[in-house]
Amino acid sequence: MTAPVRDRPLSPHLQVWRWHLTMLTSILHRATGMALYVGAIIVAAWALSLGAGAEAYQGFVDLMASPLGRFVLVGLTLSLFYHLANGLRHLFWDAGKGLSVTASNTSGIMAMAFAVVATITVWAIGLGPGGP
Repeated sequence: MTAPVRDRPLSPHLQVWRWHLTMLTSILHRATGMALYVGAIIVAAWALSLGAGAEAYQGFVDLMASPLGRFVLVGLTLSLFYHLANGLRHLFWDAGKGLSVTASNTSGIMAMAFAVVATITVWAIGLGPGGP
């Protein structure tokens, strides 16, 4: 005999919770962590291409120099800097500092701003005079 089917309520957070900055920063931290796994695979591909000879290495360099390759590399740079900044933010939280809503929002904005500014700076230096 089976139990009668009842309409079960959804989790309360789906009806009453609203988006806020710390939710966004948490999701971005997880997403950038996953992106950095992709970056690790790209680094492994770079090392393998280096070991495979000049032709394989040139193919890898050409791929990374393409518009799609550059887009991925810029995204990985942004991911790296955001993940770093947000990780430092978490260290402060672990120490019991910056847990108020105002401090949390401010540090979230600072982490995002740092990631953007650091990414622009690194790529401006890399693509500047003497760069590729």
